[in-house]
Amino acid sequence: MNRPDPVSFAEALRFWLKLGFISFGGPAGQIAIMHTELVERRRWISENRFLHALNYCMLLPGPEAQQLATYIGWLMHRSWGGIVAGALFVLPSLFILIALSWIYLAFGDVPVVAGLFYGIKPAVTALVLHAAHRIGMRALKNGWMWAIAAASFVAIFAFDTPFPAIVAAAGLIGWLGSRRWPQVFTLGGGHSAVKGYGPALIDDDTPTPSHAVFSYGRLARVLAVGLALWLLAMGALVAWQGWSATLSQMGWFFTKAALLTFGGAYAVLPYVYQGAVETFQWLSGPQMIDGLALGETTPGPLIMVVAFVGYVGGWNQAVLGPDALFLGAALAATAVTFFTFLPSFVFILAGGPLVESTHGKLGFTAPLSAITAAVVGVILNLALFFAYHVWWPQGFQGAFDAVSAAITVAAAVALFRFKVGVLPLLGACAAVGLAFTLLR
Repeated sequence: MNRPDPVSFAEALRFWLKLGFISFGGPAGQIAIMHTELVERRRWISENRFLHALNYCMLLPGPEAQQLATYIGWLMHRSWGGIVAGALFVLPSLFILIALSWIYLAFGDVPVVAGLFYGIKPAVTALVLHAAHRIGMRALKNGWMWAIAAASFVAIFAFDTPFPAIVAAAGLIGWLGSRRWPQVFTLGGGHSAVKGYGPALIDDDTPTPSHAVFSYGRLARVLAVGLALWLLAMGALVAWQGWSATLSQMGWFFTKAALLTFGGAYAVLPYVYQGAVETFQWLSGPQMIDGLALGETTPGPLIMVVAFVGYVGGWNQAVLGPDALFLGAALAATAVTFFTFLPSFVFILAGGPLVESTHGKLGFTAPLSAITAAVVGVILNLALFFAYHVWWPQGFQGAFDAVSAAITVAAAVALFRFKVGVLPLLGACAAVGLAFTLLR
């Protein structure tokens, strides 16, 4: 079998655009799609190089699937290749979510739309619970990890501890514990089996491209450009509307959120909820659940739910005035997306050359292991929060919604027992919710 022909930038661009529209299924599904397309079918990159990049992306805060696309695009076509690959992974989802968010706010009280969401929200509750189980199966490898998960659950459930404090405490525990009991905090792999699909364009023995060779000068330039872009965007918002304005506060808040997304989107959602719902009151708790439902049904990384948060917050706060609600909301969604994903590009373009030179010897994984364990407790708390709002829509003093509870249980059985996919599950639950709403 011959090595594939070199791939032009235009051909790669067409693939990344296609990927942005078909990347359903969360990070696992998105990574599987990329593996099938890039490793098995097109052979643009070898299995080992693909997993080497993936392991680095899994160590970073941020959406690992989007970062993996950025990494491979950068490896193939330098910095612009990475920027295009990462941006096209996100932009289709941004445009779709802006359109769906407008429909949600403009027509959310229409019986058909309300009925669809009535069925989807209980399914989202089951999906969050399933995410806690899925991450827990990988992270809770011993009693230490179970204890960290339990402590994080108690901290956020009983004491409303801020998510950043939980992340910091878990990371410190992992760092200190690794010095005394290193075997306890070893990050699990799960990618040891390596298959051969024929020679790849970027193969195991392919020399490191010149642009991927590490140098301190290049590292400094990438960090400087990333910081300059952040300062330019944040400075423009502050100069335009002031530091306390909604757009400025969104930029600052989601910059912090972008640096705390260890463990994926489900892990950072409690932090987003604490800030967006409780602190700033950009949107309500039920609206947050609706946003997650929309995020589950659109392509792109699930963390794109932040675009919904930005849109609804921009609409509710009328950031450009009451006569420009759509424009202001769309601007808020775009700004939130920019501040959320800018760090991911910097992590890849700055750290990629170092990773290429380390050949997988990443080290310092013990804090991440502890953080991932803590994330399990945080996500479990999120599942309980969703269940409370879905099953008791008027609070505990109101009536218990037995139909929503039944849909949640049925969705959980479908996920845990029958391994039903996310989109078929949401479609079925939406149909049940619509039928119940229209017939009652």
